[in-house]
Amino acid sequence: MRRKVAVIGAGFVGATSAQRIVERELADVTLIDVVEDMPQGKALDLTEGAPLEGFDTRITGSNEMADVKGAEIVVMTAGVPRKPGMSRDDLLEVNSKIMNSVMGVVKENAPDCILINVANPLDVMTYLADKMMGLPRERIMGMAGVLDSSRLRSFIAMELDCSMEDVQAMVLGGHGDTMVPLPRFSTVSGIPIPELLPADKIEAMTKRTQGAGGEIVKLLKTGSAFYSTASAVTEMVEAILKDKKRILPVAAKLDGEYGLKGIFMGVPVKLGAKGIEQVIELKLTDEENALLKKSAEHVEKVVAELK
Repeated sequence: MRRKVAVIGAGFVGATSAQRIVERELADVTLIDVVEDMPQGKALDLTEGAPLEGFDTRITGSNEMADVKGAEIVVMTAGVPRKPGMSRDDLLEVNSKIMNSVMGVVKENAPDCILINVANPLDVMTYLADKMMGLPRERIMGMAGVLDSSRLRSFIAMELDCSMEDVQAMVLGGHGDTMVPLPRFSTVSGIPIPELLPADKIEAMTKRTQGAGGEIVKLLKTGSAFYSTASAVTEMVEAILKDKKRILPVAAKLDGEYGLKGIFMGVPVKLGAKGIEQVIELKLTDEENALLKKSAEHVEKVVAELK
């Protein structure tokens, strides 16, 4: 039996995620969008490139949300992207309506799926999806930390003029300006970056990571990041489908970890076939804990606006 991933939303993030999933031959993909014929057109375009790219996984397009049926993983990308001057929180009202219109159908047709939310404001939209889906906490998560950590990794590699492959980094907290990059958990071939870079350079990279999404929105002017976002989605999908037990930061529902309960926050987890198989608690300094609590307070504030 062929494995299936459903991607809801055939915009830049959704279509690029679908492309990467099929090109890596991770699973067949159903690309779903309400815009008539658009997901079908993108699916056909990708299929016609398959002989050149050398993949045999199949991609189909649909305008029916019920076609999530049979998907092991559902990736929720549908939503309005940011425009210059907007924060992720500014998308709350419109994207919550989209989430409300979709999750009931997903629950009915793919009740056993693992759900990865990408819609912004990410932590709050994942919270909303959880309320509607009622999935076990290991099977619902938000894509954020993988992308945020990748951004920090890229800035470190650019600053040191070294291979991206040798850099690891960790970013916790909400997916927004209050995220918490952790330089002391960031390394280059095992060497902590505080041993390689002065404090002012590290501080500058930390701030750039916190505003990285907005930096791209400002440059694009008509949309938000999608190449790197799709790469982060695909990393998570691969970890689950291949049961890789990757240690990755994702927006997980906390149940007392880090002193937080009932909200979704970016934390390191073990990601495998069951979804979130373990939430890993790092020993944070008082300063790092304070920053994480501040990030959590911001997420809780936006959740309250949602209610």
